[in-house]
Amino acid sequence: MSDPDRADRRRDAELGMFANIPRRDFLDGIAIGVGAVVMGSAFGCPASAAASEAQNAPGYYPPELAGMRGNHSGSFATAHELRDGGFWNHAAPANDTGETYDLAIVGAGMSGLAAAHFYLQHEPSVRILILDNHDDFGGHAKRNEFHVDGRMLLANGGTYGIESPFPYSQVARSLIDELGIDPPAFAENYDRWQYYKGLGEAVFFDRETFGADALATGYPGRYGDNKPNRKAWETFAAGTPLSPIAQEDLVRVETASVDYMPGLTDDAKKDRLSRMSYETFLRDVIAVTPELVPFYKTRTWGLFGTGIDAVTALDCWGLGFPGFAGMRLVPGAYPRMGFTAKGSAIPNQPPYDFHFPDGNASIARMLVRKMIPGVLSGSTPQDIVTARADYRRLDDPRSAVRIRLSSTVVRVRHVGDPATAARVQTWYASAGKVYTFTSKHVVMASWNMMIPYIIPELPGEQKTALRYGAKIPLMYTVVAVRNWRVFKELSVAAISTPAMFHNSIRLDNPVDIGSYQSPNSPDEPILLRLERTPCYPGLSERDQHRAGRAELLTESFATFERSIRDQLQRVLGAGGFRSDRDIAAITVNRWAHGYAYEYNPLWDPDSFFNGGVTPCERARHPFGRIAIANSDAAAAAYTDQAIDQAYRAVRDVLAQ
Repeated sequence: MSDPDRADRRRDAELGMFANIPRRDFLDGIAIGVGAVVMGSAFGCPASAAASEAQNAPGYYPPELAGMRGNHSGSFATAHELRDGGFWNHAAPANDTGETYDLAIVGAGMSGLAAAHFYLQHEPSVRILILDNHDDFGGHAKRNEFHVDGRMLLANGGTYGIESPFPYSQVARSLIDELGIDPPAFAENYDRWQYYKGLGEAVFFDRETFGADALATGYPGRYGDNKPNRKAWETFAAGTPLSPIAQEDLVRVETASVDYMPGLTDDAKKDRLSRMSYETFLRDVIAVTPELVPFYKTRTWGLFGTGIDAVTALDCWGLGFPGFAGMRLVPGAYPRMGFTAKGSAIPNQPPYDFHFPDGNASIARMLVRKMIPGVLSGSTPQDIVTARADYRRLDDPRSAVRIRLSSTVVRVRHVGDPATAARVQTWYASAGKVYTFTSKHVVMASWNMMIPYIIPELPGEQKTALRYGAKIPLMYTVVAVRNWRVFKELSVAAISTPAMFHNSIRLDNPVDIGSYQSPNSPDEPILLRLERTPCYPGLSERDQHRAGRAELLTESFATFERSIRDQLQRVLGAGGFRSDRDIAAITVNRWAHGYAYEYNPLWDPDSFFNGGVTPCERARHPFGRIAIANSDAAAAAYTDQAIDQAYRAVRDVLAQ
């Protein structure tokens, strides 16, 4: 073994890469990595058994799986074969299940589940089958469930909350109300931010970007303040490794009240800001030193899935970013802005800011409980959080609604002329076999870009529209640690790490609801949340997403784990944290196909923002007895939009 190899192995040992924690990593169906487990044997059934049948095996419970989750390996191989044109070259003859349904739904995410709910409202006696390529339902509303030292800890592995920059429609609002969810009341009664009293924010400056590893505490806040505290920013800047010029620029950006576009009207300023990125605004308008730009570059990762080089300055003003205090921009919507500006009023909309411990997985679980008897116990939003799902009941033939997991739909075609056909035939692949059945209607609550491969008979213009968007790749990483004394020691609850592999590290949001209790003592185990969006500055937004998706799909869990352990050790080591000792479990929620693509004024035509027909509008046009739902159909990555599109899709098929 060479000296570099010995050094790497020694560093891996120091980081705990050989520690005995749950891991699950697959590449092309082959388990790899220390402690990896083949799914079939893990659930007491042969690996050769149909994957869709695994959900009927005793002990099947995907939320508890650690390692690589989200778009887990095994969920996308068939779809990629179909996309690349090779699937039907070796596919076995289809097995006709003999089943017939009123509605087939492709995708068990929020839109697919909502579509089933709305269809049932129309006619309770119908039969519905929902198919999903993942091993769990909920789509991006994914539940991560950890058990550390006898304590259950929950996290959202995907969709976080139900807030939206759009006014909630009556349809979406009614569904939330029907489930018994009252976000303002829940936030008031169940949020427990007092558990982190006395803990502030910090920023970690890494040596590769800023010249030295340094944790700067006393961070005054990520978003712009209406009354900037110059002294607080000067104190913070002085504690960073930034050069004196960069420190001065930081204080200037955060506190100065300067009109950088004097003489222009409000509309003219907004138009100009909508045609430049926030990075351009910082570099060329405010004229900060290039050294400071990395400090801000990942601020937009969480909402837009790309850095400040690809997000408009106007969007960043609307979100309260610094630098605009003296420009006196009038709050409100603007045609070329992707979001409603901060401070503008949305009539009759209460704040939808409550977060269930497992995110919107609780909403998905409530919908399943409502439609399929026996899967989940209880009857309230409070008791859904700790209810354990019985996956054996999901595909119960006695139920009006059935959910079949690990089943990738590979073809949907009308039985006859789409204009006059009475039925639709659907083919799906599961564990190397192909099955087929028929239904009266189909709702494609799946990702737009795959629909042209599944329904090749679609008109060419509609296929082009379906392929326009590029879903946003991202990673929601959850690390279970045995205690959080280090955060108490450092007096922080959240740390921004703008130039590292993940751009932030924070304690999970504390929520006590029903019988679920968040950790309130630093001696208790807790979950850390880390976030990453693989970005490629210099490319258009959609090309950045495509390149980032390739990165997420080709890296192994071991590579991600090593980066996570190294980052935590460097950032928290000064407070006594040890990655080899303190980490109990790691789950990487890899969403290679994450948020729906939202039109971007920097890259998309002006017509998209001034009343022109958008690709999503062309894409969602019904095709015979087939309708298209999901947030892609709205070009907006929000739960209310997924619900609205489900409702529209059900109306489209019922019109037939």
